[in-house]
Amino acid sequence: MKPISLQLYTLREEAKTDFINVLKRVAAIGYKGVEPAGLHGIEPKEFKRIVENLGMAISSTHSPWARADNLPETIDMLGELGVTLVAAGYSGNEFKDIDAIKATAEIVTKMDQTLSAAGITMTIHNHWWEFEKLDGRLKFEIFAELAPNVRFEMDTYWASNFGANDPVKLVRKYADRCPLLHIKDGPLVKDQPLLAVGSGKMDIPAVVNAAGKATKWLVVEQDNSATNMFKCVESSYKYLTGNGLAEGNR
Repeated sequence: MKPISLQLYTLREEAKTDFINVLKRVAAIGYKGVEPAGLHGIEPKEFKRIVENLGMAISSTHSPWARADNLPETIDMLGELGVTLVAAGYSGNEFKDIDAIKATAEIVTKMDQTLSAAGITMTIHNHWWEFEKLDGRLKFEIFAELAPNVRFEMDTYWASNFGANDPVKLVRKYADRCPLLHIKDGPLVKDQPLLAVGSGKMDIPAVVNAAGKATKWLVVEQDNSATNMFKCVESSYKYLTGNGLAEGNR
């Protein structure tokens, strides 16, 4: 089983008022790790200390979001956080046509070379627009061929593109390039709220079982929810650990 982490963007509203209490509640649920998306005024070394004192690890980070113009900052912050997995990602404009995809692949390849030299693994986090088709092929597949050394934090819900694609086949195909997988669930209807993992239309067991040895963490993320977010976070944890799909601390 893979260890389970939580993308803290999920609890961004709660974190605005009491981020430390958010971390305490996440630890109490049993998550083995967290993936920050903003430190809410806490210094990186202090954030690392708090997380580790709560019995968790920083699995990976979206803070900072790696960009071509902030690589020195990214390297420095990851050093202070003590992690080696960072995310980057792009808007629909960077994947709108073949020329845009080629340009994005060139930029990402150069970023990856710089970060790799510093001991950092960059992962590209997708949204649904990379999994639209262009001339009969998924834009993601075209990009992956143009940037063959780049790794991914595949968001398995968005990869399905609301039911148009089979995320299980995609996870299996790119398993060797996915040190991280974002696990989320929902109705597979665009612009509809997400649901706790295990209560939507995703075949979560098949998605998780398609992961390979290269995948180090399963990261739960809920961009939004029709219910209380903490309940969603806890239900997702209980489903994954209770069904033997992920390893937690409880």
